[in-house]
Amino acid sequence: MASAAERMRAMRARRRNDGLREIRLLVPDARSDITRRRIAEQVRLLNPATERDALDWIEEVSEDDASR
Repeated sequence: MASAAERMRAMRARRRNDGLREIRLLVPDARSDITRRRIAEQVRLLNPATERDALDWIEEVSEDDASR
């Protein structure tokens, strides 16, 4: 049986041959207390009046996507 490293190398080669490229993303861990506190603080600072345009646009494009 091939080693894990060999299997990963083969998988990456297959993906490259399929025109795919692997990327890695690092995102905040939503399970962490500090991240949750930061998000809560940002949400608290949002002003619904100034966010209305963005919310209306999101609703409009999501309804448009559903009709396709």
